[in-house]
Amino acid sequence: MTATSTVRAVVTAMLGLICAWTAPLSQTAANAAEVRVLASVALTSALDELTPTFERTSGNKVTTVYGLAADLRKRVLDGESADVVILTAAAMDDLQKQGKLVPGSLVNVGGTEVSVAVRAGAPKPDISSVDAFKNTLLSAKSIVYADPAKGGASGVYFVRVIDRLGLTEQLKPKTILVPGAQAAEVVAKGEAELGIAQASEIVPVAGAELAGPLPGEFAATTIFAAGIGAGAKSLDGAKALIQFLTGQEAAPILEAKGFVPR
Repeated sequence: MTATSTVRAVVTAMLGLICAWTAPLSQTAANAAEVRVLASVALTSALDELTPTFERTSGNKVTTVYGLAADLRKRVLDGESADVVILTAAAMDDLQKQGKLVPGSLVNVGGTEVSVAVRAGAPKPDISSVDAFKNTLLSAKSIVYADPAKGGASGVYFVRVIDRLGLTEQLKPKTILVPGAQAAEVVAKGEAELGIAQASEIVPVAGAELAGPLPGEFAATTIFAAGIGAGAKSLDGAKALIQFLTGQEAAPILEAKGFVPR
């Protein structure tokens, strides 16, 4: 074999290897899906951390729109389409009944407790019992929670709690209402002494600390579920994302963000 033919053989072999290496990448790019997600704001921190891992391992691209569960539920009912919808289990059950989800696609992702937030470094309030919690609310200078009129799940629930405690009128003068999952941020800034929110909305906020869940009979865990939208354009991508979010790889991240995985 001449030197020229040897060089040609080597070049040909190298080109073959390059093609072999790049073919899977080209195939992955060709099969990549654009996955559109509508998700409750309570999942913001968890999904923002999990999404890059899913995109890297699947080759798919995820675009997530966050909002209050009540608002997003209405948008889906009004005809907005998404590949994956992740809202409270109650909202998802309603969407399923209305035919807005692919039958059989609904699955729980995780739950998060309605909890109390305080500013980092501040003394932890006594919420060890219902009576102690009631006294803590009465002695607090200010309390912030999601505006129930705007559909914040924890705010809707907490209004029922203070009504059952008989504190509705007494707490009004020191109540601060926020439009979404911002209670922990208000507490972190020192603008409110106590905050009531989902644990998943408290844990990721720098400057805020989780004091604990509501006590006794008022303990409540909000379950979030995922389903494939009836008008999904990327069915395989949606299935892959839900499988990832309910799998072992996502579980420790969900726990670190204040969720109890399904």
